[in-house]
Amino acid sequence: MNEKLALYGGTPVKTTPSLPMYPGGMEIGDEEKQAVMEVLDRKYLFRYYGPKEYPSKVKEFEKVLARRIGKKHALGVTNCTSSLMSALVAVGVGPGCEVIVPSYTFFASCASILAVKAIPVICEVDDSLTMDPADIEKKITKSTRAIIPVHMRGAPCSMDRIMEIAQKHTVAVVEDVAQAMGGSYKGRPLGSMGDVGCFSFQYHKIITAGEGGALVTDNDLYYMRAQQMHDVAACWRKDRFAPEEFPGELFPGMNFRMSEITGAILLVQLGKLDRLLSRMRFLKKRIKNQIQDIRGIGFRRLNDEEGDTAICLIMMLDDPGKSKLFAQALRAEGVEAGTIYDEGVPDWHVYAHWKHIQDKVTATKEGCPYTCPYHEGSEPKYSPQDCPNTNRYLARTIHLDIPPQMTDEDANLIARAIRKVAEVIL
Repeated sequence: MNEKLALYGGTPVKTTPSLPMYPGGMEIGDEEKQAVMEVLDRKYLFRYYGPKEYPSKVKEFEKVLARRIGKKHALGVTNCTSSLMSALVAVGVGPGCEVIVPSYTFFASCASILAVKAIPVICEVDDSLTMDPADIEKKITKSTRAIIPVHMRGAPCSMDRIMEIAQKHTVAVVEDVAQAMGGSYKGRPLGSMGDVGCFSFQYHKIITAGEGGALVTDNDLYYMRAQQMHDVAACWRKDRFAPEEFPGELFPGMNFRMSEITGAILLVQLGKLDRLLSRMRFLKKRIKNQIQDIRGIGFRRLNDEEGDTAICLIMMLDDPGKSKLFAQALRAEGVEAGTIYDEGVPDWHVYAHWKHIQDKVTATKEGCPYTCPYHEGSEPKYSPQDCPNTNRYLARTIHLDIPPQMTDEDANLIARAIRKVAEVIL
């Protein structure tokens, strides 16, 4: 006989507290405090000038990050949006260009394209909930200058296929690794396969300084252009007023410089990354092993299961209404869960809710970049129905965060709750 669901008056399976999904944020402690106090005691708050008897924390963080990702250069910036903007400018994106971006990503991935006056082209995701390579090929035109694969919800895109398409069409690849720091694809670190890799250290991310971002690349010119974009004063140059060493190196940039305090915190957090990943992977596997035999429950397809950061567990049912009820029942059992797409619930991660993109809203009346005379194609048209496959996949999901601070027993209770709900609803 099936247990009565808590949704209908039964006893909840899990009564332990739900933990917030701030993996690195919840690990802030004495090491980070010491690192910040060291910066304050030295009075060295800005990497490009100040007391010079001490090494720059930002520069040290960049070296460690570049070494971890296996790239020649790393650049610390204020956030991932500025990282994406700097990367896009670095590879030559600007007026007249189109950039392909997935329909399931945080809106900033798309906003960065508009910020550099290029036109976003929205691409479907497949059952991995990352960019659908088949749809990328359909969306490429003679104006396409770059592709932004987003390793969404901690799992890698199909990078072999994406790189193959990019190389075939001579298109740059800017990897958005905001939600997947430490993940990999076929043994290669995420962020290392594209022309530029971009990272976020905002508070929700795996490691954090509250805010912060970075980019990595092997290309000397891209690195120099990214430095110029991130620092309008050109403080990064040995001689700010010297002529350019490479054509395209110097231009009026912006100000996205990372502070020394941010760099100090991130150095400590980077040292905690492997432990956080290991714990999330253990917990996810523990839950999944206990429920994978349940008929009617599928799982998000992973392009590389070994490279998944395991920040979440995404189950998929065959019907959106059933998924919504299943998530509701899990919440009643004490398990934080939800579907990813609901037409009536706005979410900045889903293209169907990007109304100001669909309406082509711009800061000024000229309508740039949509009306850009340099764009050789027709003016883009957007609607909420542009990516029906994406909406169907996301509506069928049941999403659970995997905070690394969960106990083993929490994982067991979550698995028990899923089994209990499945016995009644499926």
